[in-house]
Amino acid sequence: MSHDVHHFSMGLWVFFLSYATAVMGSFVGLSCVRRSLEEPRRSGNWWLVMASLSIGGVGIWLMHFIGMMGFSVPGTAIRYELAPTVFSVVLAVIATLVGLRIADVHAVSTRRVPESVRLLVGGLLMGAAVSLMHYSGMFAIRIRGTIEHEIGFVVASVIIGVVASTVALALARRARRLEIRLVAAFVMGCAVTALHYTGMAGVRVTLDPSMPAPEGMTVMSLLFPAFVLGIIVLAVPITALLLASDPEDAVRDARLEQWASEVERQVDRDPVTGSHM
Repeated sequence: MSHDVHHFSMGLWVFFLSYATAVMGSFVGLSCVRRSLEEPRRSGNWWLVMASLSIGGVGIWLMHFIGMMGFSVPGTAIRYELAPTVFSVVLAVIATLVGLRIADVHAVSTRRVPESVRLLVGGLLMGAAVSLMHYSGMFAIRIRGTIEHEIGFVVASVIIGVVASTVALALARRARRLEIRLVAAFVMGCAVTALHYTGMAGVRVTLDPSMPAPEGMTVMSLLFPAFVLGIIVLAVPITALLLASDPEDAVRDARLEQWASEVERQVDRDPVTGSHM
């Protein structure tokens, strides 16, 4: 028999915190994506790595486990096995990187592929990254019983992730302005959060009192090191974004320097005869 499941046992603040985390990780990651388009291929690859860590590691994985703070099942403790949990974060980061790489205009193998196709494939893989991370993270849960997922909610959650990820990636690639990237981050945050809670709505738990008490880590013991790593992961690209020079500024500086050189040459010339002084 299906048992009661609570998704907001610690209050709605968990939902808002998880959404804010998804938006923050997405904004930093999408800013790195935009930056990668303005750099040579080699340095652009490093920006994509930082983007995948920000989106996959913070915006997706950390958001998921913050949301899991509100998940409780009366009658059983909830524990998490370490290996599947680590696998879920690695999966999220790698899948996000692959999706971003496919959509990258610098990718040699995709130069002849239309941009719309690259965005579609990239969004599909990024949406799949969100989905796979969520369900591999759910696989790490240990309770005194079994957990099942209703297929309808699984399909709906995957569709939400793919569609919203594609839209957010398209916005990020076209937007130079800060406010447009913010919109893209909010869209991506909605994708991650909506997928998570849609998938959680399809969770069905059956308790078995004869089973031993679950062993593993609590969600809070996972979140403490995750928060520390998340801060470091975001601090690196944020610092790089702040220190990196804007290509448009470099162009303006070059034009100003050229203009100053021309003025200096004119000053050095005799204003009457046109000859050098």
